[in-house]
Amino acid sequence: MVLGGSMVIVKIMGMVYKILLSGQYGGVGTGLFNSAYALYNPLFMLSTAGFPIAISRMVSESITKKRYKDVRQIHMLSVPIFIVAGWLCFLAMIVGGFIYVKIIHADNAIFALLCLSPTIFFGCLMSIYRGYFEGMKNMAPTAISEIIEATCKLFLGFTASFVVQKYGMSCYEATGYVFGTKCTNQVEAENVIIPIAIGAAILGISLGSLFGFLFLFIRYKRGGDGITREELQNAPPPRKSSQTLRVMVRTAIPIGLGAIIMSLGDMVDSTIVNIRINGIMQNDPDALLNVYGSLIPDYVYDSGTTHTFLYGCYGIALTLMMLVTAVTQVFGTTALPSVTAAWTEGNKEKLKKSMETVMRVTTLVTIPSGIGMSVLAEPLLSLIYNSSSVSDEVEIGSRVLTIMGISVIFIATSTPLCSMLQAVGRMDVPLKLFAVSMVIKIVVNYILVGIPAINIQGANVGSIVSYGFVTVAALFVLCRETKIVPDFVSIFVKPLMAGVVCGAAAYFSEIFFDFFFRQRLATILAVIVAMVAYVIALFVFKAIKREDILQMPKGNKIVKLLEKRKLIR
Repeated sequence: MVLGGSMVIVKIMGMVYKILLSGQYGGVGTGLFNSAYALYNPLFMLSTAGFPIAISRMVSESITKKRYKDVRQIHMLSVPIFIVAGWLCFLAMIVGGFIYVKIIHADNAIFALLCLSPTIFFGCLMSIYRGYFEGMKNMAPTAISEIIEATCKLFLGFTASFVVQKYGMSCYEATGYVFGTKCTNQVEAENVIIPIAIGAAILGISLGSLFGFLFLFIRYKRGGDGITREELQNAPPPRKSSQTLRVMVRTAIPIGLGAIIMSLGDMVDSTIVNIRINGIMQNDPDALLNVYGSLIPDYVYDSGTTHTFLYGCYGIALTLMMLVTAVTQVFGTTALPSVTAAWTEGNKEKLKKSMETVMRVTTLVTIPSGIGMSVLAEPLLSLIYNSSSVSDEVEIGSRVLTIMGISVIFIATSTPLCSMLQAVGRMDVPLKLFAVSMVIKIVVNYILVGIPAINIQGANVGSIVSYGFVTVAALFVLCRETKIVPDFVSIFVKPLMAGVVCGAAAYFSEIFFDFFFRQRLATILAVIVAMVAYVIALFVFKAIKREDILQMPKGNKIVKLLEKRKLIR
């Protein structure tokens, strides 16, 4: 609960951070920011390679068996692993960054990449303590460090970018030069400032990871791990270091490889979208410009950054989608204990109920969210990015979000399904499925993004096809391994029916309220009406069960209230 709550706070703060940056620096700035993260994510996953989860499991198991000397040994062995991995991947990002920006035809993204690279090293140092504390069932240090990271990212990052922008413009107004580059007009000055300002904003992320590590380090040194001297003395001798290390690596590699492959999705999108759209602009620019008309500003076209701008518009829609995936990540985490316990006990009835609850709660969130995003794409983005300076980006982003709303259903649903496969001992399956899905995504993206009439929407179609495959295949393997066929009507059909009601209520109420109120208020009212209609539909279609509500915060109180009113049994 502590970790889940902190995750929600961190995701909201991260969303605010991205909204502020997009509002200030538009599609080009967002494109540069997302391009840096596209390289960072797989490198960070490579540097940690599943070790935090492996350490958490091994520590938890050792504590259960009262092998406290093993607990300390696990911690000592993890320190050099993370330090070396962090340094290597930090250097790889610096060197690889110069190559990557050439590949995606975005040389000015190098500032963001260089400023983000220290985050890999400090992130590895944090992983030393996060996995250890989580294995001790102490989630508070991890939660607090995540909030420290997010706070620094938001306040220090945005402040730094604001200072850089103001300083750059003052230099231009005084001398006509910006950071050593002569600019003949304000647009040229802004084109020079934006990449450096984005780098400054990202520097806040690196500082956040530094402060997060310092908190964990001080917390460990001052508070310890809770193991007493007496417990250490009474504990059996530790295993051989080589044996512990072998178990650690064997546990970490399948998890790490799966995480690395999953993180490649953004890199695939970034690389292919930038390369293919840049190719269109080189060979047939009119075909692409005819799709968007005046929505692509002249300064973007003149500066040769149309591919970065459109990828930034894709990223603007992606920011909203990530909220849904963040929620289902929590479901994936909470799925493991109940499903693992039922599987270990061999209790088929309990396992079936646990699986159905996780899948149903997931679809009850993903389906209405996805449909709602699709039907209210433009009003939602206009509400969030309430600035005339990014109206073109919002218009293009809303077209993206209309299709992305469908893809989020599959993306967000696949996470808990793969978590349950891990819970029943099939650690290898998610890795294989995501490997195949990345091949599918690369092929579909490359073909479709290169078609001018489709362009960035091709990345959405690639996500639908690839994650649709993962969702269906993971569900099939899960049913085969457990020999359980879940109730598909309650898991998919009823949530879909309620989701359609939600989408229809959102669409028609938005049209109705638009006649009487400003768009922002009309959108807020439409969302409220859609939520009310969805809740009513859940009870009318009997789409929600007692077990589902118990998964929510204050679930017991809600269940008692609904039972009194005879709305559930």
